[in-house]
Amino acid sequence: MGVSFGKLFSKLFAKKEMRILMVGLDAAGKTTILYKLKLGEIVTTIPTIGFNVETVEYKNISFTVWDVGGQDKIRPLWRHYFQNTQGLIFVVDSNDRDRVVEARDELHRMLNEVLYYI
Repeated sequence: MGVSFGKLFSKLFAKKEMRILMVGLDAAGKTTILYKLKLGEIVTTIPTIGFNVETVEYKNISFTVWDVGGQDKIRPLWRHYFQNTQGLIFVVDSNDRDRVVEARDELHRMLNEVLYYI
C-alpha cells in the first residue's frame, strides 16, 4: 500500500519536462521572448544563426525552449526540430504589417510539414 501511494504521489508531483519549439520570421522577437521568460528582463539580441536553447522553469514543469533562427534560408531546417516536441510557438511581429502575409504563408507551410510527421 505504501509503495503504491508513493508511486502515485511521485507521478502527480514529479517535475514534468516539455520540449517547446519557437519559430517565426527573422526579427519577429523570438529571442527577446525567450530571454524575457528565462531572465525576466529584456536583453539586447543579435540575429539568431542556428538556434538558442534555454530551460525555463514554471511551477513543476521544466520547459526546454528551442528558439530557431527565422531567416528565409534557415526556415527549411525547422522541420528537423519537430521530433520529440510537445509544443510550438509561432511568433509574429504584429507591428511589422508588411510581413504579416509572409508570416501567415510560412506558418501554413510549416503546419503542412508538421502534419506529415504526426
